[in-house]
Amino acid sequence: RKGKGASSYNVTFMAKVDSSDLLRKPNMKWLKGKWLDLGSKAGKHVQFKETYDRNSKVLVEGDAGGYRCEVTSKDKCDSCTFEVTVEGGSLPGNLILLLVPFLVPRGDAGEDAGDLDFSALLKKREKKARDEPKEEVDVWEILKDAKPCDYEKIAFDYGITDLRGLLKRLKKMKKVEPKKSDAFLKKLEQCYSVDKGKRTQMHVELHDPNVQVKWLKNGVEIKPSAKYVFECVGNKRTLTINKSNLSDDAAYECVVGEEKSFTEVFVKEPPVTITKLLDDVHVVVGEKVEFECEVSEEGANVRWMKDGVELTKDGKYRIKKDGKKHTLVINEATIEDIGMYYVYTNGGESKGELEVEVKELEVLQSIADLSVKACEQAMFKCEVSDEKVVGKWFKDGVEVKPGNRIKVSHIGRIHKLMIDDVKPQDEGNYTFVPEGYALSLSAKLNFIEIKIEYVPRQDPPKIHLDTSSTGSKNTIVVVAGNKLRLDVEITGEPVPTVCWMKGDTVRIYAGPVVISEAEGRVRVETRTTLSSFVIEGAERPDEGQYSIIVTNPAGEDRAELTVKIVDVPNPPENVRCMGVGEDTATITWDPPKFDGGAPIKGYLMERKKQGSSRWTKLNFEVFESTTYEAKKMIEGVFYEMRVFAVNGIGISQPSGNSKPFMPIAPTSEPTRLTVEDVTDSTCALKWRPPERVGAGGVDGYIIEWCKEGGEGVFGDLDKNTYRVKGLPTGEKLLFRVVAMNIAGRSPPCTMKQSVTVREIMEYPKIRLPRQLRTKFIRKVGEKINLVIPFQGKPRPVVNWLKDGEPLENKSVGIRTSDFDTILFIRSAERDHSGTYTLSVQIDNMQDKADIHIQIVDKPGPPINVMVTDVWGFNAALEWKPPKDTGNTDITGYTIQKADKKTQGWFTVYEHNRRPSCTASDLVMGNEYSFRVFSENICGLSDEVAFTITVPIYIHPPPSDLEYNKPAFKEKDMSSSPKFTAPLVDRVVVAGYSTAISCAVRAYPKVRVCVCGGEYCN
Repeated sequence: RKGKGASSYNVTFMAKVDSSDLLRKPNMKWLKGKWLDLGSKAGKHVQFKETYDRNSKVLVEGDAGGYRCEVTSKDKCDSCTFEVTVEGGSLPGNLILLLVPFLVPRGDAGEDAGDLDFSALLKKREKKARDEPKEEVDVWEILKDAKPCDYEKIAFDYGITDLRGLLKRLKKMKKVEPKKSDAFLKKLEQCYSVDKGKRTQMHVELHDPNVQVKWLKNGVEIKPSAKYVFECVGNKRTLTINKSNLSDDAAYECVVGEEKSFTEVFVKEPPVTITKLLDDVHVVVGEKVEFECEVSEEGANVRWMKDGVELTKDGKYRIKKDGKKHTLVINEATIEDIGMYYVYTNGGESKGELEVEVKELEVLQSIADLSVKACEQAMFKCEVSDEKVVGKWFKDGVEVKPGNRIKVSHIGRIHKLMIDDVKPQDEGNYTFVPEGYALSLSAKLNFIEIKIEYVPRQDPPKIHLDTSSTGSKNTIVVVAGNKLRLDVEITGEPVPTVCWMKGDTVRIYAGPVVISEAEGRVRVETRTTLSSFVIEGAERPDEGQYSIIVTNPAGEDRAELTVKIVDVPNPPENVRCMGVGEDTATITWDPPKFDGGAPIKGYLMERKKQGSSRWTKLNFEVFESTTYEAKKMIEGVFYEMRVFAVNGIGISQPSGNSKPFMPIAPTSEPTRLTVEDVTDSTCALKWRPPERVGAGGVDGYIIEWCKEGGEGVFGDLDKNTYRVKGLPTGEKLLFRVVAMNIAGRSPPCTMKQSVTVREIMEYPKIRLPRQLRTKFIRKVGEKINLVIPFQGKPRPVVNWLKDGEPLENKSVGIRTSDFDTILFIRSAERDHSGTYTLSVQIDNMQDKADIHIQIVDKPGPPINVMVTDVWGFNAALEWKPPKDTGNTDITGYTIQKADKKTQGWFTVYEHNRRPSCTASDLVMGNEYSFRVFSENICGLSDEVAFTITVPIYIHPPPSDLEYNKPAFKEKDMSSSPKFTAPLVDRVVVAGYSTAISCAVRAYPKVRVCVCGGEYCN
């Protein structure tokens, strides 16, 4: 646009660039004319301000002339032009010219901080009208294709004077050819964009399909996992990111050797919407306020604002998050909190209004008009609902100040103004005004000044007592803590004397002159015809029989009345657990000693876990009995209980906590009760533990048997097997097993069939292990431990023999139990070899088994090793087997040789089975020695047999021998061309290099032609 401004005034230009599709901040330039870069002239006269938020770009300021703003980002470029004309005259304030409706403030212009173009100060010349506009030429396109020697001429033709700036710009405009990668055929894309929770994949292609790659995230190597999956197919490598979240928004690298490929992953978070809007709240001063909303995502960030100010956690505001629920809490509302509250997410907003009202003050007793005589006392008294309220007393609009005669008091909810020795000037209108409330209480004080001629008159005193509203005659019921005020009308002449008594004790006395204990809790307020008995905050000791007696010279009258104080009951006592179940417990307690003067209606129960401070109510309706079964408890957890008593007045204090108890249940019955063995007086039983044990575990078992109604109990057992002894022979018995724990007995597991107690004959039988059915071979010094089970009833007799003779070797140990026998040799020797015979016998029944044990050792050396023949480069050796074979067969021989020069032994043959061999590849003229080891399953012999030194001479071959070389026939390797890897489709980004490849097998080498469209090579 064109801008026009007054001289010496500020001009501001703003440009907004749409960069929503760009990944990085673009490069911005401000130019004056076609060549002057204003970035080098920045100072107090020309200033720039940039703001980048992926949506806007702001740049400012310039002098008279033509300007251009250029924006570049990689291979993208855009520009806009405008003119500034500075004229004489004045304009109000700064002139702001906007390219978009966006304003940037500028500081006051001072002295120029840098050199600028002063062409604006030259005399303005009017432009001549041109018939045809000249077509604009981009000088940079001309310079780009021109030779360096022509730069100066082109600059002169187009008015460019800054040759240094021209060369710098041309240097930047030159394209730099990208360096070809030796490792990558295709690199990572510049960036990847993925929605939160979705999957994204990154691919690279390599020159070498066998090379290893590493993936890095923000410079840290990524390990394969369920989230990060690596794939390798040919020369293609893929990184897959599953279930993307905000932590995956990072820079990634693929590293192959020293080369790297970079990219960025941008994770888009879906907008968070508000599913439950805020509600308006109306409270009174001092109450707690809660604004609550729900959003679409758990853990989302929300902002709370009031009057454009963001609210944070402090002493006044609390912000709570619970899943999708967000709550703003104001602890104590005040008038200043009134307003509109907003909650914002990145996808929505909601608002709610808070209204706070002043709490109304309730007047329980207003002040009344008074008419008093001279020298009497006047007392104004009022009672309000709030004990904390303070106020002031006024007389005819003037505040009353306390003094010797005037006293102001405030006790709880009662406010009093007392004036002693009333005088005529005390007459007027009195007002009590509570502070902070639009409320006032008024009454008038009348001063009575009457001259009365006294005429003596006598009337007997009379008490006019009316207690009909209390229900019972002359009985007054008062709730503890409440106020009792009993006004009794009295007549009589002269004024009778009033005496209040409790029982036989004079409580308060009042004569013709008004006497009252104004500040006392129990007091009497007496006037000429009225006596008021007042109890402030009734207590239990105030209960009893009261009497009022009035007397004067004409007589006496008396009245009796009863004051009954009712209160909440005392707490129940002795709370205890009487029994427990799997998830239940039976609780009982004693009623409270004092019912509060009213019948007990029932009880409320609470429980808590031991160590916790949180009590849980068990019933909301009053429970009348003193025994309660608590349910829905957790087995194995300790609980405590407490009880509240309830009467017509209210709920008592809680009882003391019960002792901790644990809900627990007996186990289920044991399973699989079976008979394992029976003799003529015993029975061995076996069973499995209960299927359901519970938290109490199993302390033991009880076995019971029954014979025609009788039973026997055999104590607590801690095992799953037991042999019951002392049973009657020949009887049929039933058995059952009961599991025991802290909760008691479980249901019994009973055998369905009876068991006859008698001996069961079983033939003796040896169960020889599989490895002992063949020859048992061990080396000298090894340990031998043979466990051989057998069976038979009654217990058979076990006997061991060696080679048909009784086993008397003390180094061989024998141990025998009811079910097996063990032969043990701590260190085996060769004389332990032989045939061991095991026999088990019951009476004339017998079973035998033979065990062949062979103890082997290393063999001795061979005998008589000699060289029998020498020819060419060979020598023939023979020897005889060793005398000691180690109690086993010889498996082979090892032959070694050594020459006289090196004296080093080298193996010629290993595991040679024959007692002879031929040593080949000997060196002519050397003298050799040979040695032979014998070998069995234990290894090579410790000793060795040697031969004598043998000189070997090699005779040259005869000269008349010739070698006829066979003719070589070359194989035909020719084959027709065949593609082993065909061409595949490839998609590339413009401006990036790419490669396509294939593989052909043929012999001889073929000529390859690549064709694409009209191109063929």
